[in-house]
Amino acid sequence: MRGLFVTGTDTGVGKTEVACALVRAARAAGLDAVGMKPAQSGHVPGEPSDAERLREASDRVEPLEAICPYTFGAPLAPAAAARLEGREVSLARVVEAARALAARHAAVVVEGAGGLLVPLTARETHADLAAALGLPVLVVARAGLGTVNHTALTVEALERRGLAVAGIVLNRTGPEDDPSVPLNAAEIARLTYREPLALLPWEPDIARRARSLGSILGAKIQF
Repeated sequence: MRGLFVTGTDTGVGKTEVACALVRAARAAGLDAVGMKPAQSGHVPGEPSDAERLREASDRVEPLEAICPYTFGAPLAPAAAARLEGREVSLARVVEAARALAARHAAVVVEGAGGLLVPLTARETHADLAAALGLPVLVVARAGLGTVNHTALTVEALERRGLAVAGIVLNRTGPEDDPSVPLNAAEIARLTYREPLALLPWEPDIARRARSLGSILGAKIQF
């Protein structure tokens, strides 16, 4: 399978933005890439879900159920949200859906939920999914205070499992910076021996931000 697995150091760090930007940049460059969200939860009615945003970035080449096999109402980890609804997520079904997308397209960008060790099923985490798919993992982290510890722990968890790290991206999720932002990339590089690929800028206009992210990431990340 050709593609990337996009994980985060936490929820709300911009995984969907980054995944969508990667898919758009790849498609603009002539690569038939498609996004996938194996399981999403806590969708707010009236707002586009993560899976819907990935489908739009993929030029709607697949139906929503192919992009996202599982959707749950509660804003919880997929495994917990599934239990509340009397359902269960199957790792085998997710892997089968990803392989089906890979058979129809040149590359698949799979966006996890929350962080790497967030439970996907009753027994497996998103790290287990990344391993089952055999995809290199791109780590999306906040640019500001707290990111050094979260990023280093995520990279360590990936390395302990023998998972390939495609890179680290620091994402500014708001207009306000803190004093750590100019220093965090160097600290992460010192601890993980991996220089972050990019410090993504803040841009309040959604369309301009999407274009900016696509331009930056498309030039730095190949799959």
